[in-house]
Amino acid sequence: MGTTPATGKTGASLDMRVIWAIAIPAMLTNVATALIGIGDIWIVGRLEDAAAQGAVDIGARLFAVLFTVMNFLKTGTTGLVAQAGTRSGESAQVATLLRGLAIGLAIAAVLLLARPVLLPAMLSALGAEGAVLAAARTYAEIRYWTAPGVMLNLALVGYMVGRRQMTAVLVFEVAYNALNIGIGLWLVLGLDWGIAGIGWSSFIAEYTKLATVGAFVLAGTGGRRIVQVARENSVLTWQALHPFLTVNRDLFLRTVVLMIALAALTRLSAERGAAVLAANGIIYQLFVFTALLLDGFENAAQVLNGERLGARDKIGFAAYVRAILLRGIAAAILVAIGFLLLADPILASFAATPEVAREAQAMAIWLVAIPFAGVASFVFDGVFVGASWTRALLGTMLGAAAVYATALWLTWPLGNHGLWLSFTLFLAVRAILQAAMVPYLMKRSFGVTRP
Repeated sequence: MGTTPATGKTGASLDMRVIWAIAIPAMLTNVATALIGIGDIWIVGRLEDAAAQGAVDIGARLFAVLFTVMNFLKTGTTGLVAQAGTRSGESAQVATLLRGLAIGLAIAAVLLLARPVLLPAMLSALGAEGAVLAAARTYAEIRYWTAPGVMLNLALVGYMVGRRQMTAVLVFEVAYNALNIGIGLWLVLGLDWGIAGIGWSSFIAEYTKLATVGAFVLAGTGGRRIVQVARENSVLTWQALHPFLTVNRDLFLRTVVLMIALAALTRLSAERGAAVLAANGIIYQLFVFTALLLDGFENAAQVLNGERLGARDKIGFAAYVRAILLRGIAAAILVAIGFLLLADPILASFAATPEVAREAQAMAIWLVAIPFAGVASFVFDGVFVGASWTRALLGTMLGAAAVYATALWLTWPLGNHGLWLSFTLFLAVRAILQAAMVPYLMKRSFGVTRP
């Protein structure tokens, strides 16, 4: 689906059904993307080698950290492409894509140059040693070379999302995961390549995805138009790149703060003992699953609010904020009801011991509370990214992180409940700060709307 043209009127002819048309494929895409790590661990489990399975877990976490931090390239591209579509048309969208690809290649070059230092340091930081370290190094040394493909794919997928091509994104992500698992089974079990086969399956799948997604974008946009825009001297000038770099810098720093907050959750869980660490790990994975589902509304907000900003449609912008929030809250209610009814058996099925199960079940109330605290912050993240309010987004993340740190200190006597209360406050305070800033930011972006 292409971009929506500017209507020329504020709030004219807005189709609220498009929220689900973007959100549902995004939810399915997020879940499909999350399955790649699970697939790798399942395949290597067939080797019946504990060191190899531990190595893949270490490697999966390493690249989850490394590539998640770089996800700003996708989200930043999405918002700017959506704005450009209604403001200036397809040529401006292509120019944004070319800037994203150029920045992606630059990031990949830096990562590859830093590999001799960065890769050993990250493996050490994740606690790999002995046989696990040797196997993890084999896997990571291969998969690390997917960095150029990952960076370029982030820009390409961000471009497609910004153009509302969510169904195509879903198809590519599902095909990518299926290919990765299929090649992994063949290399690991068929050719007996061991853990190296897992690394090579990721490598082949990533560059196959790059080739097919690139061909799709080229066919849809037209090679002649891309070449024409690329020849313009203004595409990669500092003046043209500066807004793109500013947006992505803020998103990068925001992601770093978020990952520090999540790391604190794991670190403080470990300080409370193995059972609490294991139980909180289960709760956290269920939170991640919830976030992947509700994050579909973030994608909808990125695209639709980016388009309305590009069209200078203040009323339509506000209407989409309200509509996406309401639908997100409705989805959060369904998720919360599901956890309210099924949390105990779900948690017990994941727990390795009865002690872990009891600890996790004692925390089940937070699985009900977190979706409500999280969904609003996810939606506002999309609104802020779509409107390129990334400096404000970073500011609200820093403010929420300060509250989170204070809450962790104050609630320590409450035990594990204090830890999850602090994390829930972290999500809720982000949403409150973002909501408080929206009127000011809208006034700054749109000015005063005259009747």
